Amino acid sequence: MGKSYNWQPDSVADWPGNQTMNIKIPPPIYVVLFGVLMWFVARSPFALAVDIPFRKTAAAIIFAAAIAIDVTAIRQFNASSTTINPLKPNKSSALVTQGIYRFTRNPMYVGLLLMLCAWTIVLGSVSNILLLAGFVITITRMQIRPEEEALRSLFPEEFEEYRRKVRRWA
Repeated sequence: MGKSYNWQPDSVADWPGNQTMNIKIPPPIYVVLFGVLMWFVARSPFALAVDIPFRKTAAAIIFAAAIAIDVTAIRQFNASSTTINPLKPNKSSALVTQGIYRFTRNPMYVGLLLMLCAWTIVLGSVSNILLLAGFVITITRMQIRPEEEALRSLFPEEFEEYRRKVRRWA
């Protein structure tokens, strides 16, 4: 018989297939990639086009809300003197839990998702709802989970309490 190995990962980021922080793709790039993919889907035979009344107005309102959420979240990070660099969560100097962070642990990603929701409305393609779900799955796996692991190691008790009280997305 061969040797038996007891492999235990040190963190979620060490799990096989989950070395996500090595990829180094900033989240806004994902928004652009998904936005371009949505544009192609909206022009494909699979678009499931729908005419949405006042779609430009609705999209503008959602986009404005997205910008407001992102600006608010970034200001709160700056006020706490911590990094907003999503590629270096281990450089965080504070766990931000006040303001908009009382409602979601990831308001910047909620803002990015809302931008894609606005784009989906502009394009008028029901099929793009699947890509919205794909964006949530991608950002959760590639960015949020590794960030959470870094925060858990930097602020163990505080992060666990925060995680129990506040949802990841909304």
